[in-house]
Amino acid sequence: MSYIPDRVTKEPGRSQDPYGGEELDVPAWQVQPGRYRLIAARACPWASRAIIVRRLLGLEYVISMGLAGPTHDERSWAFDLDPDRVDPVLGYERLEQAFLARFPDYSKGITVPTLVDVPSKQAVTNDFPSITHDFFFEWRDHHRPDAPDLWPDDCRDAMETVMDRVFSDVNDGVYRCGFAGSQEAYDEAYDRVWTAMDWLEDRLSHQRFLMGDRITEADVRLFTTLVRFDAVYHGHFKCNRNKLTEMTAIWGYARDLFQTPGFGETVDFDQIKRHYYVVHEDINPNGIVPKGPDPAGWHAPHGRDRL
Repeated sequence: MSYIPDRVTKEPGRSQDPYGGEELDVPAWQVQPGRYRLIAARACPWASRAIIVRRLLGLEYVISMGLAGPTHDERSWAFDLDPDRVDPVLGYERLEQAFLARFPDYSKGITVPTLVDVPSKQAVTNDFPSITHDFFFEWRDHHRPDAPDLWPDDCRDAMETVMDRVFSDVNDGVYRCGFAGSQEAYDEAYDRVWTAMDWLEDRLSHQRFLMGDRITEADVRLFTTLVRFDAVYHGHFKCNRNKLTEMTAIWGYARDLFQTPGFGETVDFDQIKRHYYVVHEDINPNGIVPKGPDPAGWHAPHGRDRL
């Protein structure tokens, strides 16, 4: 959880707290169409946030995107989906090269999503919460005309509270289950996941989206975990009290988002499964990737428009 903290802002030299608070003492790069490349991977839930927000806001034409393959080794994500296994814009084989171009002795994690400065081919930031925050607030002049208001003023404080719980108990919670080093740690993480899932089931029984009748960034953040739940987290991470498909409100809500432009078309279940079941050799040493579950259910009517 230690990232390059730089920001990309509309005003050069101005860098704010990710939630619009006080000024931060971190480098700020200037918003400039065509200058930056988002490096992501459809397999990664944190990167999926950036992929979805970029699509929802219509930033595809001002921020290019390169996609790494679903598996990686200890060095970093690789561009093995591209011809000749090289990113066509950066000319790199691995994301690691963008980090080393900026910091030759970089020793932290090489993570997606990462924004890269195309002229210098250097990593700008891999601070994933700030990337999507800045896509909304700092790149507003370049949003499509009907872009959704992902950070509505009238529910900002409540939304931050919801997102904090979703992150700690669901987004990160499934990982704490999967990588628990003891029965006690697993039991605690498992209970937190399912307490939060029951809270979400109740909340979504009364309203269409997390903050009411409109999609916000809170929904994007929850969706990237839900879309991986039955395919990966239920079995691979032992979050197996029940499947997502067995929770009426959450399953309908997840399908509602999946069928919304900007969400489902960014999902690749094969890449998601290959990432978790192949990379996590300590959990799945044989590297066997399950065939199921059948993704057809994601296209079934959701009935959520009645709320």
